[in-house]
Parts: sequence; structure tokens; C-alpha cells
Amino acid sequence: MGACLGKGRDQGDSDDIDFKAGNVHVITSKENWDEKIADANKDGKLVVANFSASWCGPCRMMTPVYAELSENYPSLVFLTIDVDELMDFSSSWDIRATPTFFFLKDGQQLDKLVGANRPELEKKLKMLAESSS
Repeated sequence: MGACLGKGRDQGDSDDIDFKAGNVHVITSKENWDEKIADANKDGKLVVANFSASWCGPCRMMTPVYAELSENYPSLVFLTIDVDELMDFSSSWDIRATPTFFFLKDGQQLDKLVGANRPELEKKLKMLAESSS
């Protein structure tokens, strides 16, 4: 399955993708992240964090899928972080390829998925949603 390992802006594909579709919250700062994680913890919700990049082909392919899944699993909190917008924060999560999905509960990592693998993402979400209900 696809994953981007480095900047690839030389394709001339400058149109931005809309990370905000569905029930996806776009993280714009570390403070914004802390707020969303705190809200999820308070509500007892699991968090799915998608570290992505607008120039990454596999990320672009997964964006509508992620939005659709966010609507299918309203009991989970879906976050998206643009690794170029929040480089230091993304580095603190040791992101080596995009997209990288983290699955969190109470701020702690439960699982991780690297790459644009829709069937595996759906499988993990289903398992997490069932375990949290």
C-alpha cells in the first residue's frame, strides 16, 4: 500500500485537499491538539490521528475515505495533522512516512498504521469501535 517518504512537491500539483470533510477535525497547533485530546478523554472517546501531507498522493487518495469513515464511526474522534504545517509536533510522533494513523485512548497509543491501506484502516476502526462500546 502507498506511503510517501519525503517531500514530493515537484509534481506541480498545488491544489490543496480538504482535510475538513466529514467529522474530521484539522489540527492547527499543539494547543489545538491538546484541547481535542482532552475533550476526547473527558468523553471517553478513542482518537484516530491521521498524519498526512497535501502533496502526498496516497494521502490525497485516503482523504475522502477518512472523511467517510469519520461519519461511519461517530463514537470516535478523527483528527488530521498536516506534517508540513506542524513539523515539530509531527517529528515528536516520529512520523517517517505519510499517511500514518495513530489510534489513541486517554492520550496513549493503542495501535498504528503506516500507509494508505483502506482495508486495514477499516478493520482497525471496526475493532476499536466495538471495543469502546
